[in-house]
Amino acid sequence: MDRGILEREPELARLVSAAREAADGAGSVVLVSGEAGIGKSSLVRALPDRLPEGTRILVGECDDLATRRPLGPFRDLIGSVGGELAGAVTEGGDRHRVHEALLEELRGAVLVVEDVHWADEASLDALRFLVRRTERLPTLLVLTYRDDELSREHPLRQLLGQVSRTPRVHRMPLARLSLDAVRTLSAGRVDPAQVYAVTNGNPFFVAEIVAAGGTGKVPPTVVDAVLARLRGLPGATVDALEQLAVVPSAVERPLVDALLTDGASVPAVPERGGGPPAAGESLSVTARRGPLTDGVAVLAAAEQRGLLAVTPERVAFRHELIRRAVADSLPAARRIGLNRAVLAALVARPGSDAARIVHHAAQAGDQDAVARYGPDAAKDASATGAHREAAAQLRLVLRERHRYTPAELSDLLERYAVESYTIADSAAAVAAQREAVTLRRALGDTLALGADLRWLSRIHWWAGNADQAQEAAREAVAVLEHAGDDRLLALAVSNTAQLRMLSERYAEAVEHGERAIALARKADDPAILAHALNNVGTARWRSGDPGGREQLEESLDVALAAGEVEHACRSYANIIWTLLDNLRYDEADAFLPPAMELADRAEHLGFLNYLHVELAMRRLAAADWGDAERHAEYGMHDFVPARCPALTVLARVRIRCGRPGADALLAEAWEIAVGTKELQRTGPVAVARAESAWLRGDAQAVVAAAAPVHAQASRLPGAPYRSELGYWLTKAGHPVPPDDSDHPYALQARGQWRRAAALWRAAGCPYEHAGALAESPDPTDKLEALAVFDSLGAEPAARVLRAELRRLGVRHIPRGPLAATRENPAGLTDRQLQVIRLLAEGLTNAEIAARLVVSVRTIDNHVRAVLDKLEAPGRRQAAQRAAELGLLPDDSPS
Repeated sequence: MDRGILEREPELARLVSAAREAADGAGSVVLVSGEAGIGKSSLVRALPDRLPEGTRILVGECDDLATRRPLGPFRDLIGSVGGELAGAVTEGGDRHRVHEALLEELRGAVLVVEDVHWADEASLDALRFLVRRTERLPTLLVLTYRDDELSREHPLRQLLGQVSRTPRVHRMPLARLSLDAVRTLSAGRVDPAQVYAVTNGNPFFVAEIVAAGGTGKVPPTVVDAVLARLRGLPGATVDALEQLAVVPSAVERPLVDALLTDGASVPAVPERGGGPPAAGESLSVTARRGPLTDGVAVLAAAEQRGLLAVTPERVAFRHELIRRAVADSLPAARRIGLNRAVLAALVARPGSDAARIVHHAAQAGDQDAVARYGPDAAKDASATGAHREAAAQLRLVLRERHRYTPAELSDLLERYAVESYTIADSAAAVAAQREAVTLRRALGDTLALGADLRWLSRIHWWAGNADQAQEAAREAVAVLEHAGDDRLLALAVSNTAQLRMLSERYAEAVEHGERAIALARKADDPAILAHALNNVGTARWRSGDPGGREQLEESLDVALAAGEVEHACRSYANIIWTLLDNLRYDEADAFLPPAMELADRAEHLGFLNYLHVELAMRRLAAADWGDAERHAEYGMHDFVPARCPALTVLARVRIRCGRPGADALLAEAWEIAVGTKELQRTGPVAVARAESAWLRGDAQAVVAAAAPVHAQASRLPGAPYRSELGYWLTKAGHPVPPDDSDHPYALQARGQWRRAAALWRAAGCPYEHAGALAESPDPTDKLEALAVFDSLGAEPAARVLRAELRRLGVRHIPRGPLAATRENPAGLTDRQLQVIRLLAEGLTNAEIAARLVVSVRTIDNHVRAVLDKLEAPGRRQAAQRAAELGLLPDDSPS
């Protein structure tokens, strides 16, 4: 076996099997994870030798740039793929073209994307696109990443969550080498026990220590081992290695030649202005081109020592850890000078990536270059859909705001606000847009001020601040009222209508919306027309006017005909939400698939996530708890309109299943809802809080949760949530005004449980149907309700009903689900239960392995699975979570 892949044979076999299955049409995704140096790259490099001759394997890498290159790993494929994909990636502005070209190119291929934890947002978007389609393609997608570098907020988390929901996924967490493997690699050159003690079995670290320890002496650290391999190299070679080490990616051959060859003076980075430096412009900094005369030939000695991989196209360090060890060993002054050399070489080359220029400019401290190229880098990133990278570039640029005129600065701030809005950074978006508005006022640019105020209103609403959204909307209309631009005025007026609709001021929404409709028709703008029709139709429908539905569906038709995907998605979302509120689930089921297919096809992730939350609400009504949670997770981001209902759905599932954690979810949801001042947010949270209080027998808490929101809902015509809140208040003994509607909860509040049960059954709501049956005075009906609760796993409702049946003197009450089912709400296997209980005792993985008579590697995998199922970042938190769920013996420590 190849010494470089010791103890990786099972993983390699699984990779080969997955590749063969993909070639037969069953595509899948492979996640290869582990710490730096664990052998992820070695594993995938060993794959080609095991596959049939002719198998296409494409490899792209993500770079550790301060701000990532848009579509970085796919740019690496240029030269190995067809012209359509190469052109789409190079031009970068048409995300859909990139995605479609990828689909076509990858048929029958294996695509490896290395170091996905460093991927830019555009690349993550492309990977999400591929993941959703891999199952239907003859394609194997292999992603490698460092799982120990992922915070809860890391952008990769969303992609990994999506992968976990695909039917065909292979997880390959790589374990460290055993002492036996270290002994094999050491081959008598060094003491294997010492090597194992220093490296803890990390394959890269072991290889470096062994390579540097030929005399039998083990270096104290891996960095020492790497640097020891530089000793004895020619000075020119060491200089070259240090020069290349400041470039956090593979270095293409033209750049290698430019950096490692003596030449004429290097052109300067020009002052801000368009285009590359003109002939005759001088450098604001001088940069040493390097002491070398033979270019790439000087690297031969380093290549022979295994430090570099050299091909005719590029040069790369054998491992990122080698590059970092060399770069981190440099004095700061030397590192700055080397970055200046790279900056000068990139500026001198036509077509250089602006993101790379800005990275090296920042590392070199050349603020002129940051100011000159940063806006272009942000523009490139935004055009490809890499909005996180665009925001990061603009954040860097805005540190140099004194270099720009007020008009230029206004534009940059507005761009930064929009990018921050897009990536759900509400604080940054609000601050930047406010500053842009202040500058527009000073400049006296009426149209730009009105447009910026409208954007500020939208950003405030999205951030959950209703009052400031309304104020900015009012001023936007006032500024644009007589500015002579019907289109901008129509957009501002329609924005006002939307805010009035969302805050249940339906008559005002209709008034503003009808004016916006007239202005949009005059301006012949179908996008604004669809927006305005949506606001008016939703306001009318939700206020009890069934004619509003026709207008809302007209909004959808206008948007679809004009190809306005965002407006079409919003129309779908409002239609579906209103149908769900009105318990018209079958009709909602007809709209959800085309809505989600449109958002998915267009890669409109914001609305796609929102629609997933609406589907979660639908599955909650059907008492499909697992599916409801799975779809609600799509909304667990900083986008307030999706996060609030997502939190509410997740909380209601926990409430109804008797699982802990609902209170914390509802507390956050309530905080968001109160800030929005919208009944569509406060209503569902209040209902969930009231239900939770009732199930734990706290009537006073039911009233506290439901009464204020019920009073608000009672003042509105056709308001949803009024009936359910009134029902809970009635059960808690709190008087409420009569509700003569035919809503099932209104019927239950009036004692008409049989009619309510029939309506719930017809609507397909088994939990609510059982709840209505439970209110029957007949024990037979109550026992039927109990059976439904038990079958759904609704333990709290079943417990309350059992107590009631005992008070009625009913004998032979069914015991309910087996205790084993209740004792393992996290879904752990028997072995995983054993592991978490031993882990909670403080045992190490090795000690657990000895206790259970299995390998340490097996226990490593079990521990990873336990942490994942318990949603715990570490062992201590896993033990605490297990204790909360009752998975530990009563005498276990926690």
